[in-house]
Amino acid sequence: MVVAVIPARYASTRFPGKPLVDLWGKTMVRRVWERVCQAASVARVIVATDDERIYEEVHRFGGEVVMTRADHRSGTDRCAEVASLLPRAEIVLNIQGDEPMVLPMQIDQLVQTLREAPSCSIATLARRISALDELFNPNAVKVVLSLTGQALYFSRHPIPYVRGTAPEEWLRATAFYKHLGLYAFRRSALLQVAALPAAPLEQAEALEQLRWLTHGYTIAVGMTESESIGIDTPEDLQRLLASPPPKDFAP
Repeated sequence: MVVAVIPARYASTRFPGKPLVDLWGKTMVRRVWERVCQAASVARVIVATDDERIYEEVHRFGGEVVMTRADHRSGTDRCAEVASLLPRAEIVLNIQGDEPMVLPMQIDQLVQTLREAPSCSIATLARRISALDELFNPNAVKVVLSLTGQALYFSRHPIPYVRGTAPEEWLRATAFYKHLGLYAFRRSALLQVAALPAAPLEQAEALEQLRWLTHGYTIAVGMTESESIGIDTPEDLQRLLASPPPKDFAP
């Protein structure tokens, strides 16, 4: 069974209360939940929160919600708490509650990527970078891959470094890939990585997936052409609302 968990935290440093902001007539957490529910591969969708306001909102629109501890280091750790209650789950997805534009086909591709990589414990998605501003944006996490499609390293810095080439020519010289923050875990691996101590590379880059790589977990990476737009700040929200709503975002 595939279970999708949507961690939704109210006390965001950069944008407090963002799961409850209005997106064309519905809260953001509801928009994410509705998109995830459309994925054919997902049998169950659960919102995981530590806030009564989010809990009540999910309960109001008929979603399944679990109240979790407030001291988790990350959304992945919050997902692991929910996974510990689901012994029948084979694969557990971490779909962040601030990704309202995530596509059902991306979620299905994420599940397929893990199913097709039996030697891997975790799967995620990436897409090719085509713009220099994105390449050099530290908030756009980059990933480099092995020949078999497994992650070798993630960084906020452009990787690889293209020696002997001016930075403005790097995109013409080689392929760069942006990591999309969606994850599929085998349940046993999720419970294990949530218990791991922090790693130096993780602390240096502020990227939790480096903890998993440091401890020897393999991450399969599927390629997508679609972006998944995260809402990290009020400015991100305003940029999204300035565009027409997707056709399935009826009030």
